[in-house]
Formats: sequence, C-alpha cells, structure tokens
Amino acid sequence: MGSASSLGYLSDRKGRAPNHLPTRLLVGLLGLLMFSATAVVVGQATGLGLVKHQLGEPVAMRDLVILRTAGDRVVVQDAMTTTEIASYAPQAGGFVRGSLRAFERMRQVAKVPFDAPYRLIKWEAGTVSLSDTGTGERIYLAAFGRDNVAAFEALLGEQGGNKP
Repeated sequence: MGSASSLGYLSDRKGRAPNHLPTRLLVGLLGLLMFSATAVVVGQATGLGLVKHQLGEPVAMRDLVILRTAGDRVVVQDAMTTTEIASYAPQAGGFVRGSLRAFERMRQVAKVPFDAPYRLIKWEAGTVSLSDTGTGERIYLAAFGRDNVAAFEALLGEQGGNKP
C-alpha cells in the first residue's frame, strides 16, 4: 500500500486554494449575532419588546387533598376541614383525574407523600393555577382550555375559596 501522496489525493490538491467560509456569510452571521445580543440587552434594560404576564395578587386560595380510592374513585377534600368537596367516578372528572396522574408521577419521583395538599389559586388577572405543595410544581390551567379551568375553579367553592 502506498502513501497518501502516491494515491493522488495530495497531488490533485496542489495549487488549489483551500476551502474557506465565504467572507460575506461570516460577516452576516456575526452581524446577526450582534443584533440578537443587542436586542436582548435593550429589551431587558428597557422592557421594550418584552411580553410579561402579570398575575397580580391571589384573589382566592384553597388547599386541597386529592385522593384516589381503591375503586379508582377520585375524592377531593378541603385540606383544612377534610370535608369532601367533590367525588369523581372512574369514568368522570377527566381533567382532574389526568392532572392528578401527572402530579402523582412527580410525587413518586420526588418521594413525596401522596396525601400532601395541593394549592388551588385564582389570581387577579383571572388565571387559575394548581400547585403541588410537596414538590413545588405549579401549572397554570388556562393553557388547557376554559372547560378544564372551570372544573378546577368549581373546587374553590361558592365564595371563591379562602381569601389569602
């Protein structure tokens, strides 16, 4: 087997210019990078171009214990009084049941007891959030549609739950 020069590869390359990144492309990429960095700095400093979602203060808050019974029934209780707020049969309460499954998985990974309370909060802006007091996770329910928000908002009670 011969050397690389005898195979003809190096001899074919002699006299040719090496492949370089085109100068215009490199200048364009650097310009785009500088523009992006400048836009971020100006946006952070002045607030120009930023979209901020202001939640305001909590309007209503209620701590809930959501339990799954042996018959796959989901029971929602007030954490303070342990009174039953709602109960969902195995084929009912789809969004509440689905949310519970997601939080149960996070609790299992974090090794948090399943009977730790959840915190349901309605904010001044009208947004409703569900927080897991055990893991610290919070989801804003507006992303799941009005009907799903209404399912949890009903758990706040007639007066909107306890005022914070």
